[in-house]
Amino acid sequence: MKKFRKVLDGLTTSSPVNPGGSPACGSAAGTPSAAPTPRELEIQETLMSEHFQICKTVRHGFPYQPTALAFDPVQKILAIGTRSGGVRLLGRPGVDCHCQHESGAAVLQLQFLINEGALVTACADDTLHLWNLRQRRPAILHSLKFNRERITFCHLPFQSKWLYVGTERGNTHIVNIESFVLSGYVIMWNKAIELSTKTHPGPVVHLSDSPKDEGKLLIGFESGTIVMWDLRVKRADFRIYYDEAIHSVSWHHEGRQFMCSHSDGSLSMWNLRNTAKPFQVTFPHGKTQRDGRKESCKPILKVEYKTSRNSSEAFVIFSGGLSYDKAGRRPTLTIMHGKAITVLEMDYPIVDFMVLCDTPYLNEVQEPYAVVVLLEKDFVVVDLTQSNFPIFENPYPMDVHESPVTCTAYFADCPPDIIPVLYSIGAKHKKTGYSHKEWPVSGGTWTVGSQTYPEIIVTGHADGSIKFWDATAITLQMLYKLKTSKVFENPKSGDVGRSGELVEEDPYAVQMISWCPQSRIFCVVGISAHVILYRFSKHDANTTITSLEVRLQCEMEDVISPSDTENTPCYSDPSGLSPQPQPPSPRSNTPDSARDSIPCLKVKDRMIRMPPGYQAELVVQLLWIDGEPPQQITSLDLNSAYGLLAVGNCNGLAVVDYLQKTILLCMNTLELYGSADPFQRLTRSPRKNRQSTSDFCMRGLSNFYSDSKKRIRTSYQSLTELSDNQVSLDLERSKSPTSESRENSFSRSRSSSVSSIDRETKEAVTTLQFMESYGRKSDPLPTPCLWVGTSLGLVLIIPMSIPMDEQERQEDPVTVVPTGTVLMLKGSILRFSFLDFGGALIHSPYEVWRDQQAPGDPDRPRKRKLVNFSPSSSQEASGDCHLAVVCSEKQAKVFLMPTQACLYVHNITESSFVLRADVVSVCNSVCLACFCANGHIMTLSLPSLRPLLDVNYLPLTDMRIARTFCFTNGGQALYLCSPTEIQRITYSQEMCDNLQEMLGELFTPIETPEAQNRGFLKGFFGGNAQTFDREELFGEASAGKGSRSLAQHIPGQGGMEGMKAAAGGVVGELARARIALDERGQRLGELEERTALMMSSAETFSKHAHEMMLKCKDKKWYQF
Repeated sequence: MKKFRKVLDGLTTSSPVNPGGSPACGSAAGTPSAAPTPRELEIQETLMSEHFQICKTVRHGFPYQPTALAFDPVQKILAIGTRSGGVRLLGRPGVDCHCQHESGAAVLQLQFLINEGALVTACADDTLHLWNLRQRRPAILHSLKFNRERITFCHLPFQSKWLYVGTERGNTHIVNIESFVLSGYVIMWNKAIELSTKTHPGPVVHLSDSPKDEGKLLIGFESGTIVMWDLRVKRADFRIYYDEAIHSVSWHHEGRQFMCSHSDGSLSMWNLRNTAKPFQVTFPHGKTQRDGRKESCKPILKVEYKTSRNSSEAFVIFSGGLSYDKAGRRPTLTIMHGKAITVLEMDYPIVDFMVLCDTPYLNEVQEPYAVVVLLEKDFVVVDLTQSNFPIFENPYPMDVHESPVTCTAYFADCPPDIIPVLYSIGAKHKKTGYSHKEWPVSGGTWTVGSQTYPEIIVTGHADGSIKFWDATAITLQMLYKLKTSKVFENPKSGDVGRSGELVEEDPYAVQMISWCPQSRIFCVVGISAHVILYRFSKHDANTTITSLEVRLQCEMEDVISPSDTENTPCYSDPSGLSPQPQPPSPRSNTPDSARDSIPCLKVKDRMIRMPPGYQAELVVQLLWIDGEPPQQITSLDLNSAYGLLAVGNCNGLAVVDYLQKTILLCMNTLELYGSADPFQRLTRSPRKNRQSTSDFCMRGLSNFYSDSKKRIRTSYQSLTELSDNQVSLDLERSKSPTSESRENSFSRSRSSSVSSIDRETKEAVTTLQFMESYGRKSDPLPTPCLWVGTSLGLVLIIPMSIPMDEQERQEDPVTVVPTGTVLMLKGSILRFSFLDFGGALIHSPYEVWRDQQAPGDPDRPRKRKLVNFSPSSSQEASGDCHLAVVCSEKQAKVFLMPTQACLYVHNITESSFVLRADVVSVCNSVCLACFCANGHIMTLSLPSLRPLLDVNYLPLTDMRIARTFCFTNGGQALYLCSPTEIQRITYSQEMCDNLQEMLGELFTPIETPEAQNRGFLKGFFGGNAQTFDREELFGEASAGKGSRSLAQHIPGQGGMEGMKAAAGGVVGELARARIALDERGQRLGELEERTALMMSSAETFSKHAHEMMLKCKDKKWYQF
């Protein structure tokens, strides 16, 4: 427990304003003057460094750039590999795990050790990895790096510990899964093909053992050569030389025939009795032309040949194969069942697919029940048990990227009733037509942890849509979707004018969101310089949307001297601060201005029926001026208790009364200072220096936009671009290995000296906060205020006079009076927050939600119920004084209000700058959390600003992360780690300790299903009576050791299991020998069981034969 003492009495309560207009405390760097009568300020800070630790919790969304797919039919677990080396493991809802290869190499193939709780991954750097899935956080047990050959295909037979690995050179190697070392048994390509063959067969594209005989390995080469290799005698049973390249091979479960897919769009069927030529060749999508030839078709990349008990016809399922002349056709998955052919069109290219079957045994009737289709940007599961092949409803949040995410917000510890309300509204708009069967990927176990609280994630998208997600207990479930584009008229292609010029890719893209969960008022800032205010209602409504148009532009014609600025009267007349939105400003009386005073989008001006949910009430739009588009909105805040909305950009500030639907304040940033401008800047005319008007736009974080084309940049990529010509902004764009072309890392060097920004007329409003505070040092009591932070590091406090009576609030105007109060920091202002003298957070007042569309007595309307948070009364001697926490790009300061004295100051960073800062609650206390452009995450104690955590979490920060990173209460944060995935992290040690309990179990003990009893006759005549011992063939005793120069074994860091498995010396050898003996004993036991079954079948057959003989021996021949 540490106590911080500061001298309060004797602080200057009325610091003189210097001739330049800057208060003395603004540049005092937090050093108070001496106190003749001191009084102690005792702040008991409970947070220590040991309360913080950075840890990734869970990843949501669709795996970005998927490459491979695998499924465990017993455990019911699905694995997806990605191009960046990630592996997503999915089971029942709640069982969702992300693993990452340190190398970052693309995952080429995945192979489950079925029902063993392990997974083999083959990566593009020619390395095999064995993952242990028997722990909540999977880890690598072994790795095997191939040095001289490139891996192209892997195959692991069911219940085998020997992995077949095909390479680019055409060789096939065998790896022991337990020890992860190469066997000396190698199938060389020149031994597999005939000696007379003059050409290389190409890379190995397929490996599989025969369902009829495990001792026969089918090897498919890219050139079209197929070899059946007898593993026992080490020679080829037969060879097939086909003139079309092979992409995949699939067996019939009886092992007598197999099917191949080829590059010309054909399917060939082969019978083992006659391998001279295929007994059937089909072009499923190729039509016969007039000359008798088949039209050329695209390659069939994969085919699966599955049999069913209920039908004599097999399922043939393949991807691709369409004819080339059908341009524009979407990617397809074709399902052939007998003579019926069903073509399923997909929205994105097919990466891979798998047919899910009831049995893991390849020599049994497969009985397929579903097809998992992995697309480039989606994940679909098709139900094969119904004739119309419906898809299953996906329980995972795979549609986060349905439209590119442009902004995020994270709300922890929400009101408990908000999630059920949003879900009930959103459930009415869900799609129908899904399969009624249970989701087939149902493996693992997951239970809701004990320490859970309501959490909501809100995502804004490029198409103007808003999605609310239930993020409680590290899960993610879609609650409600809102489309902001429905507020506007659809732009017509024939429109002429400025608004028509603006219609580009995404004119409705969401740039910023502000939500008050208590009052359920929601605000959206769009890329077209518009703000939409929504109210929540459980009832539908027919209403008209109010539209307000705002001019935010410096329109002064002449350069104004400082003396003229000082004589400018203060705006105390409410009528002067509440101009009507329709007519243009009196200063904008030129013909060009009158013609160009139009918004970017047209709001619907007719009566609109709005369904239950969020209903638009007000739209605020910035106008075109002098042929130039409005600058982007850079800051927003709303307060439901005040009924006010504040909007700022690089030109100025506007305050809107959304209860009375009027504009209270619309001023240039310089006009807000009055005579208190600390830099004594001179306002230039935009007509004399128009370039500065269009080039400079707010601060250099993530919202700089180039205006060279004089239009709003609306594409998703342009949301990540920066441009700043006035402020010293150095962008070092270096290509990130895992990012897209637009996703760039960056750094910035910015001078914080006053000289670099002296006389700059453009100053962006970067943050806004409504709060009960002190607008002047002489104020005896706190009043409603608007705190304004700018890109030059200045803080303005604007007091407001708001009628308290319900009737007066609806009729009397709100008075906004800029006072010229200025505080100063280094760098652009990012965040405001307020504490009482006990160190507790003071929340902004709010209005309790009431459904305005609910039926009621029209003569007795419901009154507004307001909740106001005053400073804690625990320190009565302090009165209503409070502390203001202000954080900028470079530093943080704590001010005492109303004296405006700086109590604490901390320089957060010198070499970088802060991207995101929030005051959050952690462990029943509060702290300041910061995320810097260099990837550092820091926390500072409050109010002393003592560093508690500083971790280099991300070595490189790209613009996507900078735009979407946000903190929330409970020590949690999130960001968009890829265009399709949300990564949640925690910086709380308590949550890191409890994370294991919150995660799902991937592996559950399940007995492996027994193989079907094939019967005596079937096993005798057509079955495989000969056992196949791979250990005897591939073990070191018979095959020797593999070449050490070919592959290098790398022990993993997978915990005790990996250490035991990788243990060397006598203990390791004894362990391996014991395992080998156990396996051999197990196989001998299985052989005895098979012998007993055969004897039982023989006895049963003998008994039936004797009974038949006794029954028929006295019958005559004509009685049969």
